[in-house]
Amino acid sequence: MPTAITEVKTLLDQLPENSQLEDIQYHLYVMEKIQRGLQRANDEGTVSQVEVEQRLGE
Repeated sequence: MPTAITEVKTLLDQLPENSQLEDIQYHLYVMEKIQRGLQRANDEGTVSQVEVEQRLGE
């Protein structure tokens, strides 16, 4: 698993040179939210499409 510094460096390499600090902060925020979601899915499991449709249909 890559370190946080490696992930940030990779992110910075992908952003345009004229990116503002707010742009960088936003991308870091999104990256963290995705990682938390993936970790939660690994820890707690996921729900199938069929189950979601059944729950929403109730």
